[in-house]
Amino acid sequence: MKTKITTLIALFLLSLSATAQIDRSKQPKPGPAPKITLEVPGEFQLKNGLKVLVVENHKLPRVSYTLQIDNKPHAEGKNAGVSSLLGAMLGNGTTNISKDDFNEEIDFLGASLYFSSESASARALSKYSERIMELMADAAINPLLTEEEFQKEKTKAIEGIKSSAKSVDAIASRVGGALSYGKNHPYGEFVSEETLNNITIDNIRAYYQTYFNPNNAYLVIVGDVDFYTIKKQVEKYFKNWEKDADISTTVAKPLDNVQYTQINFIDMPNAVQSNISVTNNVVLKMNDPDYHAVLIANKILGGGFDSYLNMNLREANGYTYGARSNVGTDRYGASRFTANTAVRNAVTDSAVVESLKELKRIKTTDVTTEALNNAKSKYVGDFVLALENPSTVARYALNIKTNNLPKDFYKTYLQKINAVTVADVRRVANKYFSTDNARIIVVGKGSEIIENLEKTGLTIKYFDVYANPIDKPTFSKPIPAGVTAQSVINDYITAIGGKENLEKVNSLLVEADMTIQGAPFAPKATIKTMAPNKFSMEVNVEGMGTLVKQKFNGTTGYQEQQGQRSPMSETEIAEKKAEKGIFQELYLMPSEMTLESIVTIEGNDAYKVKVTTGEDPSYKYYDVNSKLLVRTEGSKEMQGQTISTTEDISDYKAVNGVMVPHAQQVTTGPQVISLKATTIKINEDVSVEDFN
Repeated sequence: MKTKITTLIALFLLSLSATAQIDRSKQPKPGPAPKITLEVPGEFQLKNGLKVLVVENHKLPRVSYTLQIDNKPHAEGKNAGVSSLLGAMLGNGTTNISKDDFNEEIDFLGASLYFSSESASARALSKYSERIMELMADAAINPLLTEEEFQKEKTKAIEGIKSSAKSVDAIASRVGGALSYGKNHPYGEFVSEETLNNITIDNIRAYYQTYFNPNNAYLVIVGDVDFYTIKKQVEKYFKNWEKDADISTTVAKPLDNVQYTQINFIDMPNAVQSNISVTNNVVLKMNDPDYHAVLIANKILGGGFDSYLNMNLREANGYTYGARSNVGTDRYGASRFTANTAVRNAVTDSAVVESLKELKRIKTTDVTTEALNNAKSKYVGDFVLALENPSTVARYALNIKTNNLPKDFYKTYLQKINAVTVADVRRVANKYFSTDNARIIVVGKGSEIIENLEKTGLTIKYFDVYANPIDKPTFSKPIPAGVTAQSVINDYITAIGGKENLEKVNSLLVEADMTIQGAPFAPKATIKTMAPNKFSMEVNVEGMGTLVKQKFNGTTGYQEQQGQRSPMSETEIAEKKAEKGIFQELYLMPSEMTLESIVTIEGNDAYKVKVTTGEDPSYKYYDVNSKLLVRTEGSKEMQGQTISTTEDISDYKAVNGVMVPHAQQVTTGPQVISLKATTIKINEDVSVEDFN
């Protein structure tokens, strides 16, 4: 598969993010704290244990339902993932209504209905409120848990794990929880392909019977309803939900914080930037007297755009697009403080030092009155705005019940926020933000960042991507005698078909399925190249048309994103004109390449070759054994930003006597895009007109 698509993808991602950037540097002047009026829910309970809270709100003709099963946290062990599979299967039909009919009716009503393994939510116009409740109850009580649906969801889950295997953020999340809480703790265990393969449909059904029951369930109804009418409907549709035996569960204790602050490093050779989390476990509950002061302290440290962390790492130093912090709460005593960011490889060590600096600052120096008042103003605004959302009202009602909060907790919320003092901020920062017993979890490219991290003076402990402790990896190996950049390139040319065959390739057509991490759609890409340097790529989504396009006809070119076309710059045109042939390796000069080292990629040794054919050097990695190109790396300055990109290349197959890769994964910052070729043609179906 042709690999010269990084500029287009980087530009596409940049264009999507640019529209979301607004100026938050100026704070609005705070007004008086508004008076908060929250309706007191009407309450009743069914014989099966289901507790129902009803908040009448007749401003708009709509209603929302929130079902929450309040089970204690529990580990799933060798069957980790059974709850997520159950959640994916619930709400897709019932034993009374087929999947297609069920979903079609919800769409027809203009409603929404979502399930997880221990919750559900629904929204509809009030005139359809009874029917959507009936569908919700039917899905909860009579789920359609079939072998066919199980296998579909299991396959999707395994594919999701495979696609995120090279995601720095996914690895950071997995390892962060495992190291902080322990891999056997409910908050620290993770789902793997192995645990998913342990699960059967019988495990799904058993989990449903044990954990999805009304014993500890709450149903919160908010909207244009009448209490007595809705009470009769709930009794009618949920009365047959059978109560199961109470679950006797002891919540495991998380791991203790480490004895001293240390770096926990996970090597990701494909990483174009480092994920950094400074974290320590805390015990903080919503009914703790420190709760509101911690919210304000965190807001000042890393809870907003003008926070200490963001103003240092982003605004002052330009290390990152953003730095944030968070303090979790948990009534079982297992939560974390985390300050996290993602930065360029070259400044990883500096970002660690500056993050610790800001942590020490809020612990040792009083915050200014202005910073304190700004943080309070933001909370007031966010709190009032959130009350417009029915799901917020439902969440507040649930929180009061499940967290043992006083009934006036939210009515006095802003009063307690405004009562936080400068001294309170410093006190809770010292209590909850650790600089003496913190894990600094760094996931990144060890060959580029470890040497500088060692200079911080902090102890570095090494872990694999599953949070297992390991010895320090070997990031670079000596080059065998006689091996040069030219010999590596020659071996690659031979491995994919030989110089004679490659020189016969005048055009290449690739049609590929594309997966964009986090995107709700599945694009298709069509890539065409013609010697010496013509290039065309179009990305289309069914029902949405062309999302992004790039064309270069050998002389001029343009990019187009969502209908907005812009010509290539002179620099981009010059770079395109400088390209030679379909296979760059045929035309590389000895002066343009340097064999730097042998590194490990996906457990295999690879030669790292530096290529300098333009302003920005790039790196190519060739497997020592197969001789095939397995990775490329490069960076470009675009719209004042440095865009670093890694392409992982695999699944080589013969096409007309030439080995062509059929799979490619492109990582640009936190974004991961995968391409899987469905059609590859050599010297077919490509014409000069395709590049205009």
